[in-house]
Amino acid sequence: MRGMNAPGPTLAWAVLLVAGLCEIGWAVGLKYTEGFSRFWPSVWTLAAMALSVVLLAWSLKTLPVGTAYAVWTGIGAVGTALLGMLLFGESREVARLVSIGLIVAGILGLKLVTK
Repeated sequence: MRGMNAPGPTLAWAVLLVAGLCEIGWAVGLKYTEGFSRFWPSVWTLAAMALSVVLLAWSLKTLPVGTAYAVWTGIGAVGTALLGMLLFGESREVARLVSIGLIVAGILGLKLVTK
């Protein structure tokens, strides 16, 4: 995104959120590519990967790298785990849900302490 100014803090967080959502998209999309043997799921998955990384990079113009990367991966982990439960019947045991909740708490904590 050469030539684009650094986003303000609010926009940087919004862009990071969208990057995290794209990460969820590509992580779940990998399941549908069947090892990149299906054309359209592979195209959409690769596009989501690229967009996710580009948006993360743009948010890093404003946000600290450690915070942004932790939030990005946290959004991806939580979203992918929840969609795994909904779409693929993955385990919904209490310990797993509590662990996901802890990741969400960490994401919110990082947001609250980052200016």
